[in-house]
Amino acid sequence: MGIFGWLQAASEKKVLRTLILALAVCILPVKSFAGIFISATIAPPALPVYAQPVCPGYGYMWTPGYWGYGVAGYYWVPGVWVHPPRIGLLWTPGYWGWGGGLYAWHPGYWGPHVGFYGGINYGFGYGGIGFGGGYWRGGNFFYNRSVTNVNTTIIHNTYNKTVIDNTTVNNRTSFNGGAGGIRATPTPAEMQASREQHFQATSSQMAHEQMARQSRAQLYSANHGQPAVLAKNTVNGRSYNQQGRIVQGLQRGQLSSGQAARDLNRQQNIHRSVVADRRANGGRLTRQQRRNINRRQYNASRQIYRQRHNDGRGPR
Repeated sequence: MGIFGWLQAASEKKVLRTLILALAVCILPVKSFAGIFISATIAPPALPVYAQPVCPGYGYMWTPGYWGYGVAGYYWVPGVWVHPPRIGLLWTPGYWGWGGGLYAWHPGYWGPHVGFYGGINYGFGYGGIGFGGGYWRGGNFFYNRSVTNVNTTIIHNTYNKTVIDNTTVNNRTSFNGGAGGIRATPTPAEMQASREQHFQATSSQMAHEQMARQSRAQLYSANHGQPAVLAKNTVNGRSYNQQGRIVQGLQRGQLSSGQAARDLNRQQNIHRSVVADRRANGGRLTRQQRRNINRRQYNASRQIYRQRHNDGRGPR
Protein backbone atom coordinates (compact mmCIF):
# COMPACT_ATOMS: atom_id res chain seq x y z
CA MET A 1 0.00 0.00 0.00
CA GLY A 2 1.41 3.41 -0.98
CA ILE A 3 1.54 6.41 1.30
CA PHE A 4 -1.62 7.88 -0.21
CA GLY A 5 -3.48 4.61 0.22
CA TRP A 6 -2.35 4.39 3.83
CA LEU A 7 -3.49 7.97 4.55
CA GLN A 8 -6.88 7.30 2.94
CA ALA A 9 -7.36 4.14 5.03
CA ALA A 10 -6.36 5.98 8.22
CA SER A 11 -8.75 8.79 7.39
CA GLU A 12 -11.59 6.36 6.78
CA LYS A 13 -10.91 4.63 10.11
CA LYS A 14 -10.96 7.97 11.92
CA VAL A 15 -14.24 8.98 10.31
CA LEU A 16 -15.78 5.57 11.08
CA ARG A 17 -14.64 5.78 14.70
CA THR A 18 -16.06 9.28 15.07
CA LEU A 19 -19.40 8.17 13.63
CA ILE A 20 -19.55 5.18 15.98
CA LEU A 21 -18.84 7.38 18.99
CA ALA A 22 -21.40 9.96 17.90
CA LEU A 23 -23.99 7.22 17.41
CA ALA A 24 -23.25 5.83 20.86
CA VAL A 25 -23.83 9.25 22.43
CA CYS A 26 -27.08 9.68 20.53
CA ILE A 27 -28.61 6.31 21.38
CA LEU A 28 -27.66 6.19 25.06
CA PRO A 29 -30.47 7.43 27.32
CA VAL A 30 -29.77 10.65 29.22
CA LYS A 31 -29.62 8.77 32.52
CA SER A 32 -26.77 6.63 31.21
CA PHE A 33 -24.43 9.61 30.94
CA ALA A 34 -24.05 9.49 34.72
CA GLY A 35 -22.61 5.99 34.43
CA ILE A 36 -21.11 5.52 30.97
CA PHE A 37 -19.08 7.90 28.85
CA ILE A 38 -16.90 7.46 25.80
CA SER A 39 -14.71 10.21 24.38
CA ALA A 40 -12.33 10.26 21.45
CA THR A 41 -8.98 11.05 23.10
CA ILE A 42 -10.24 14.28 24.71
CA ALA A 43 -8.95 14.59 28.26
CA PRO A 44 -11.26 16.14 30.87
CA PRO A 45 -10.20 19.65 31.98
CA ALA A 46 -8.29 20.41 35.17
CA LEU A 47 -10.33 20.67 38.34
CA PRO A 48 -11.14 24.31 39.15
CA VAL A 49 -10.16 25.77 42.51
CA TYR A 50 -13.12 26.64 44.70
CA ALA A 51 -14.20 27.01 48.31
CA GLN A 52 -16.59 24.66 50.07
CA PRO A 53 -19.91 26.13 51.20
CA VAL A 54 -20.80 25.75 54.86
CA CYS A 55 -22.57 22.50 55.68
CA PRO A 56 -26.30 23.32 55.73
CA GLY A 57 -27.08 21.04 58.69
CA TYR A 58 -26.36 17.79 60.45
CA GLY A 59 -26.60 14.66 58.32
CA TYR A 60 -25.41 16.24 55.07
CA MET A 61 -22.45 14.66 53.27
CA TRP A 62 -20.10 16.46 50.88
CA THR A 63 -19.96 15.25 47.26
CA PRO A 64 -17.14 16.99 45.35
CA GLY A 65 -17.59 18.67 41.98
CA TYR A 66 -16.51 16.97 38.76
CA TRP A 67 -16.52 17.34 34.99
CA GLY A 68 -19.44 15.54 33.38
CA TYR A 69 -19.86 15.00 29.66
CA GLY A 70 -22.79 15.40 27.28
CA VAL A 71 -23.50 16.07 23.63
CA ALA A 72 -22.18 19.63 24.03
CA GLY A 73 -18.93 18.53 25.66
CA TYR A 74 -17.62 18.76 29.19
CA TYR A 75 -19.66 20.58 31.84
CA TRP A 76 -18.94 21.25 35.50
CA VAL A 77 -21.19 19.58 38.09
CA PRO A 78 -20.87 21.73 41.23
CA GLY A 79 -19.80 20.20 44.51
CA VAL A 80 -22.81 19.96 46.83
CA TRP A 81 -23.93 18.82 50.28
CA VAL A 82 -26.50 16.01 50.08
CA HIS A 83 -28.19 13.49 52.33
CA PRO A 84 -26.95 9.89 51.95
CA PRO A 85 -29.60 7.28 51.06
CA ARG A 86 -29.21 5.75 54.53
CA ILE A 87 -27.24 6.09 57.75
CA GLY A 88 -23.72 4.67 57.72
CA LEU A 89 -22.96 5.19 54.03
CA LEU A 90 -20.07 7.17 52.55
CA TRP A 91 -19.68 8.62 49.06
CA THR A 92 -17.03 7.36 46.66
CA PRO A 93 -16.62 10.03 43.94
CA GLY A 94 -16.65 9.09 40.28
CA TYR A 95 -13.55 9.54 38.15
CA TRP A 96 -12.29 9.56 34.58
CA GLY A 97 -9.96 6.73 33.55
CA TRP A 98 -7.86 6.35 30.41
CA GLY A 99 -7.86 3.02 28.63
CA GLY A 100 -8.04 1.61 25.12
CA GLY A 101 -7.49 5.02 23.59
CA LEU A 102 -10.54 6.50 25.35
CA TYR A 103 -11.48 8.32 28.55
CA ALA A 104 -14.23 6.45 30.39
CA TRP A 105 -16.30 7.71 33.31
CA HIS A 106 -16.48 5.49 36.38
CA PRO A 107 -19.57 6.64 38.30
CA GLY A 108 -19.57 7.38 42.02
CA TYR A 109 -21.55 5.35 44.53
CA TRP A 110 -22.58 5.08 48.17
CA GLY A 111 -21.20 2.30 50.34
CA PRO A 112 -20.02 1.47 53.86
CA HIS A 113 -16.42 2.33 52.90
CA VAL A 114 -14.83 4.67 50.36
CA GLY A 115 -13.42 2.82 47.37
CA PHE A 116 -11.07 3.73 44.54
CA TYR A 117 -11.69 7.06 42.83
CA GLY A 118 -8.67 7.19 40.57
CA GLY A 119 -6.29 8.83 43.02
CA ILE A 120 -7.88 12.18 42.11
CA ASN A 121 -7.45 14.94 44.67
CA TYR A 122 -10.96 16.38 44.87
CA GLY A 123 -10.15 18.14 48.14
CA PHE A 124 -12.29 18.54 51.26
CA GLY A 125 -11.22 15.17 52.63
CA TYR A 126 -10.89 13.39 49.28
CA GLY A 127 -7.12 13.67 48.89
CA GLY A 128 -6.65 10.75 46.50
CA ILE A 129 -7.04 7.79 48.85
CA GLY A 130 -9.94 7.25 51.24
CA PHE A 131 -11.88 10.02 52.94
CA GLY A 132 -10.65 12.23 55.77
CA GLY A 133 -13.67 14.48 56.06
CA GLY A 134 -15.49 12.49 58.72
CA TYR A 135 -16.69 9.11 59.94
CA TRP A 136 -19.76 7.29 61.22
CA ARG A 137 -19.96 6.04 64.79
CA GLY A 138 -23.03 4.67 66.53
CA GLY A 139 -25.37 6.03 63.88
CA ASN A 140 -23.89 9.53 64.15
CA PHE A 141 -21.61 11.28 61.65
CA PHE A 142 -18.61 13.23 62.94
CA TYR A 143 -17.19 16.02 60.75
CA ASN A 144 -13.48 16.83 60.47
CA ARG A 145 -13.32 20.62 60.73
CA SER A 146 -9.78 20.75 59.33
CA VAL A 147 -11.07 19.90 55.83
CA THR A 148 -14.83 20.57 55.94
CA ASN A 149 -16.68 23.85 56.40
CA VAL A 150 -18.93 23.20 59.38
CA ASN A 151 -20.75 25.72 61.57
CA THR A 152 -20.10 24.42 65.09
CA THR A 153 -22.95 26.46 66.55
CA ILE A 154 -25.31 24.17 64.63
CA ILE A 155 -23.32 20.94 64.34
CA HIS A 156 -21.57 19.64 67.47
CA ASN A 157 -20.27 16.27 66.20
CA THR A 158 -16.90 17.61 65.05
CA TYR A 159 -13.18 16.99 65.50
CA ASN A 160 -9.88 18.23 64.06
CA LYS A 161 -7.40 15.97 62.29
CA THR A 162 -4.82 16.86 59.64
CA VAL A 163 -5.42 15.15 56.30
CA ILE A 164 -2.45 14.31 54.07
CA ASP A 165 -2.64 14.93 50.32
CA ASN A 166 -1.92 11.50 48.80
CA THR A 167 -1.49 12.60 45.18
CA THR A 168 1.99 12.71 43.69
CA VAL A 169 1.37 14.83 40.57
CA ASN A 170 -0.54 17.99 39.74
CA ASN A 171 -3.38 17.91 42.24
CA ARG A 172 -5.81 19.56 39.83
CA THR A 173 -5.55 16.68 37.35
CA SER A 174 -9.02 15.21 36.84
CA PHE A 175 -8.28 11.81 35.30
CA ASN A 176 -6.41 8.59 35.96
CA GLY A 177 -3.93 7.05 33.50
CA GLY A 178 -2.79 8.22 30.11
CA ALA A 179 -0.50 11.13 29.32
CA GLY A 180 -0.53 13.59 32.20
CA GLY A 181 -2.97 11.52 34.24
CA ILE A 182 -2.78 10.43 37.86
CA ARG A 183 -0.70 7.28 38.31
CA ALA A 184 -2.68 5.39 40.92
CA THR A 185 -3.99 1.85 41.35
CA PRO A 186 -6.46 0.53 43.92
CA THR A 187 -5.13 -0.34 47.36
CA PRO A 188 -6.15 -3.64 49.03
CA ALA A 189 -8.65 -1.71 51.17
CA GLU A 190 -10.14 -0.06 48.07
CA MET A 191 -10.38 -3.42 46.34
CA GLN A 192 -12.26 -4.76 49.34
CA ALA A 193 -14.60 -1.75 49.30
CA SER A 194 -15.36 -2.42 45.62
CA ARG A 195 -16.82 -5.80 46.56
CA GLU A 196 -19.24 -4.39 49.14
CA GLN A 197 -22.87 -3.57 48.51
CA HIS A 198 -23.18 -0.26 46.69
CA PHE A 199 -26.00 2.22 46.17
CA GLN A 200 -26.23 4.51 43.17
CA ALA A 201 -26.45 8.28 43.32
CA THR A 202 -29.68 9.54 44.87
CA SER A 203 -32.44 11.12 42.81
CA SER A 204 -31.41 14.55 44.11
CA GLN A 205 -27.83 13.96 42.94
CA MET A 206 -29.08 12.93 39.49
CA ALA A 207 -31.26 16.05 39.33
CA HIS A 208 -28.25 18.13 40.35
CA GLU A 209 -26.19 16.71 37.49
CA GLN A 210 -29.05 17.17 35.04
CA MET A 211 -29.33 20.85 35.99
CA ALA A 212 -25.60 21.35 35.42
CA ARG A 213 -25.77 19.63 32.03
CA GLN A 214 -28.55 21.98 30.90
CA SER A 215 -26.70 25.16 31.87
CA ARG A 216 -24.56 26.71 29.15
CA ALA A 217 -22.58 28.61 31.79
CA GLN A 218 -21.32 25.27 33.13
CA LEU A 219 -19.96 24.12 29.75
CA TYR A 220 -16.19 24.13 29.43
CA SER A 221 -16.54 25.46 25.90
CA ALA A 222 -18.27 28.53 27.36
CA ASN A 223 -16.40 29.03 30.64
CA HIS A 224 -12.91 27.75 29.68
CA GLY A 225 -12.45 26.10 33.05
CA GLN A 226 -14.10 28.77 35.20
CA PRO A 227 -17.73 27.64 35.65
CA ALA A 228 -20.35 30.14 36.75
CA VAL A 229 -21.34 27.92 39.68
CA LEU A 230 -18.53 25.98 41.32
CA ALA A 231 -20.35 24.65 44.38
CA LYS A 232 -23.72 24.78 46.12
CA ASN A 233 -24.77 24.34 49.71
CA THR A 234 -27.69 22.08 48.72
CA VAL A 235 -29.27 20.73 45.54
CA ASN A 236 -31.23 23.64 44.03
CA GLY A 237 -29.58 25.86 46.67
CA ARG A 238 -29.11 29.52 45.94
CA SER A 239 -26.86 31.07 48.55
CA TYR A 240 -23.63 29.48 47.39
CA ASN A 241 -24.14 30.77 43.92
CA GLN A 242 -23.22 34.05 45.57
CA GLN A 243 -20.29 32.53 47.44
CA GLY A 244 -18.96 31.01 44.21
CA ARG A 245 -19.01 34.47 42.62
CA ILE A 246 -17.14 35.88 45.62
CA VAL A 247 -14.42 33.23 45.40
CA GLN A 248 -14.08 33.78 41.65
CA GLY A 249 -13.85 37.56 42.16
CA LEU A 250 -11.07 37.09 44.70
CA GLN A 251 -9.18 34.65 42.46
CA ARG A 252 -9.41 36.99 39.46
CA GLY A 253 -8.33 40.07 41.39
CA GLN A 254 -11.74 41.72 41.09
CA LEU A 255 -12.27 41.71 44.87
CA SER A 256 -9.87 42.52 47.68
CA SER A 257 -9.49 40.08 50.55
CA GLY A 258 -11.39 42.51 52.78
CA GLN A 259 -14.29 42.77 50.34
CA ALA A 260 -14.45 39.00 49.92
CA ALA A 261 -14.40 38.48 53.70
CA ARG A 262 -17.26 40.94 54.19
CA ASP A 263 -19.29 39.41 51.38
CA LEU A 264 -18.79 35.86 52.71
CA ASN A 265 -19.74 37.02 56.20
CA ARG A 266 -22.94 38.49 54.76
CA GLN A 267 -23.76 35.10 53.23
CA GLN A 268 -23.09 33.39 56.56
CA ASN A 269 -25.48 35.80 58.28
CA ILE A 270 -28.19 35.09 55.71
CA HIS A 271 -27.70 31.36 56.19
CA ARG A 272 -27.93 31.69 59.97
CA SER A 273 -31.19 33.59 59.54
CA VAL A 274 -32.60 30.80 57.38
CA VAL A 275 -31.59 28.18 59.97
CA ALA A 276 -33.13 30.18 62.84
CA ASP A 277 -36.35 30.85 60.92
CA ARG A 278 -36.74 27.19 59.98
CA ARG A 279 -36.11 26.10 63.55
CA ALA A 280 -38.79 28.49 64.78
CA ASN A 281 -41.34 27.30 62.21
CA GLY A 282 -41.04 23.54 62.28
CA GLY A 283 -38.48 23.34 59.46
CA ARG A 284 -40.30 25.65 57.04
CA LEU A 285 -40.12 29.29 56.06
CA THR A 286 -43.14 31.56 56.01
CA ARG A 287 -43.95 33.56 52.89
CA GLN A 288 -42.71 36.76 54.53
CA GLN A 289 -39.47 35.07 55.62
CA ARG A 290 -38.83 33.87 52.08
CA ARG A 291 -39.40 37.40 50.80
CA ASN A 292 -36.94 38.79 53.33
CA ILE A 293 -34.29 36.22 52.42
CA ASN A 294 -34.76 36.83 48.69
CA ARG A 295 -34.48 40.59 49.27
CA ARG A 296 -31.25 40.18 51.24
CA GLN A 297 -29.80 37.86 48.56
CA TYR A 298 -30.78 40.32 45.84
CA ASN A 299 -29.02 43.18 47.65
CA ALA A 300 -25.97 40.98 48.27
CA SER A 301 -25.87 40.02 44.59
CA ARG A 302 -25.94 43.67 43.52
CA GLN A 303 -23.14 44.48 45.95
CA ILE A 304 -20.95 41.65 44.60
CA TYR A 305 -21.62 42.78 41.02
CA ARG A 306 -20.70 46.39 41.76
CA GLN A 307 -17.47 45.34 43.44
CA ARG A 308 -16.44 42.95 40.64
CA HIS A 309 -17.25 45.49 37.90
CA ASN A 310 -15.64 48.52 39.44
CA ASP A 311 -15.07 50.28 36.11
CA GLY A 312 -11.90 48.26 35.60
CA ARG A 313 -10.22 49.93 38.58
CA GLY A 314 -9.71 46.66 40.45
CA PRO A 315 -10.43 45.92 44.09
CA ARG A 316 -10.39 48.77 46.61
